[in-house]
Amino acid sequence: MIRKNNKIVAYILAGAIAFMSLSSETYATTLPSAGAAVTIDTEAIETVADNKAEETTAEEGKTGEKVEIQLSAGEACVDPIVASVQSDENGEVVNYTSAVDLQAEIEEYKEKEEFSNLVIAKCNDYVNVRKEADEEAEVLGKLYNESVGEFISESNGWYEIKSGNVTGFVKAEYVVTGDDAVALAKEVGRRIATVDTETLFVRQDPTTESDVVGMAAGEDKLTVKEEEGLDGWVKVSIEEGEGYVSTDYVELSTEFVKAESKEEEEARLAKEEAERKQANAAAAASGGKASGGSSYSSSGGGAGSAVANFACQFVGNPYVYGGSSLTNGTDCSGFVMSVYANFGVGLPHSSGALRGCGYDVGGLGNAQPGDIVCYSGHVGIYIGGGQIVHASTAATGIKISNAGYRDVLSVRRIF
Repeated sequence: MIRKNNKIVAYILAGAIAFMSLSSETYATTLPSAGAAVTIDTEAIETVADNKAEETTAEEGKTGEKVEIQLSAGEACVDPIVASVQSDENGEVVNYTSAVDLQAEIEEYKEKEEFSNLVIAKCNDYVNVRKEADEEAEVLGKLYNESVGEFISESNGWYEIKSGNVTGFVKAEYVVTGDDAVALAKEVGRRIATVDTETLFVRQDPTTESDVVGMAAGEDKLTVKEEEGLDGWVKVSIEEGEGYVSTDYVELSTEFVKAESKEEEEARLAKEEAERKQANAAAAASGGKASGGSSYSSSGGGAGSAVANFACQFVGNPYVYGGSSLTNGTDCSGFVMSVYANFGVGLPHSSGALRGCGYDVGGLGNAQPGDIVCYSGHVGIYIGGGQIVHASTAATGIKISNAGYRDVLSVRRIF
C-alpha cells in the first residue's frame, strides 16, 4: 500500500504534452480510463523538469501528472509517471496508474497526430497543384508521386494543400489522406538523424563504453534504422556499417519530398543547363587528365564520363577522415568535392549537403557516369555498369564498389 503521507510531489505536464499540440485537459481525455497504465516518453519528462513546471499535490482524479512516489519500504517508484492517483476513505493512496504498459498506444497516438493531416500523391508521375479547384485553373506547381503536402480544406473532389512553397488545389483522386496517408507516410518518409556536433562517434552498442564503428561529420544526415526502446540512442547506418549514436548529438526528423513550384522548376532547369554548359567547357579544356596509373575507367562518353574517368585514377589512394587530398588522403565527400573541383564545379565538403546539389535523376536505374550517389552518411561517384568509385574507409581507401551495396538515398546529377 502506498500512503499519502509519504513523499508525493507532482508536476503539471502542460509543457511536456505541448509537443503533441494538446492542453493537459485535452490530453487527459485521450488517455485510457483510470486503472490502465499510461506512459509519457523521456523527452516529455525532461521538458517538464527543464521548465520547472508548477509544483502541486497529487489528488484523486488528477491526470497527466509527474508524481514522485516513495513506497512504504522506502523503495523509489520505478516509473513515476502516472495518469491518475486514487485515495480511499482514509486518505490513503491505494492506486495510481503506472506509466509503463501503454507506450505503444501513446506512440501510435503521436504518430497519428503527426501524419493524419498529410496529403500524399499517389499517381504515375505528378499531380498539378492549381490556383483554384478547377481543371482549367492556373498550374502553380507539381506534387510528384509520393510527395507530401499538408491538408487545408476540401471542396467538391479537390483538396487545398500546402507543400513546400506551393499552396493550391489537387484533385482528390490522385492523392491519399487520413489513415491511408498515415500508413503510406511510414513508407515514403525517411527517418533521419542529422548530426549537430562537429564529429560524432558511431558505436557498436548503445553505450559510451562500446567500441567505435566509425565517425560522422557535422550536418551528416544518417538514416535511422531503429529507435524504439534504445533509451537515448538510435541505430543508424554509415559506410562502416550500422551502429548507435546518442540522441543528445543528433536531431531526429522525418523527411518527405515536397511539391515544386512553377518558379522553382524553371529556376532549377535554368541552373542545370548553365552548370551543364560550364562543366562541359571545363571538361573539354582539361580533358579529364590527371596524374596516376589506375587502369580503371568509366563507361559512356561526355562530361560525366570525363569526371568518372578522372576519379577512377585515384583508386588505391588512402582514406583520411576530414581530408580532401586525392593523393594524400580524403574522405568520401572530400573525394567528390575535389574531383568536381578539377572541372570547375564547387561542391560542399559534406555528404548531407551533397544530397541537395544538382538535381535528382530518379534513382540508381537512371544513373549516368559522373552522377553523385548518396547513401546514409556517405557519397560516391557513379562510373557506369552499376558501379561507383568512392573513398570508402580507412581500411580500404579509395575503391570501386557495386553501387547497390547499400540503400541509395538519392542520385544527383551536376551536368
